[in-house]
Amino acid sequence: MNRKANTILFMLGATVFNVLVVILTFFALIIPYFKFLEPHAPEGTQLWSISFIFLASIASSFVAYRYLLKFLMAKIDFEKYFDPLFVKQNIKKK
Repeated sequence: MNRKANTILFMLGATVFNVLVVILTFFALIIPYFKFLEPHAPEGTQLWSISFIFLASIASSFVAYRYLLKFLMAKIDFEKYFDPLFVKQNIKKK
């Protein structure tokens, strides 16, 4: 495989990883909430609680992705196997 294909596969894998972490974290937080906290929560706080849990899931996905990326960068030479996503182009002035 070439570097472009490796980059595309890595981005697809990273996207799947992020979605899975969000889903798993959401259910890991929502189940205890409904089992223990929701019956004792004040009236009308359910929407705010679920919103907070969803945002916490997204934040945990970001943190997990950063740690995984740091680990992979220590093990794999990204410049050798992956194409850069953004390339600085020199624009000549006339």
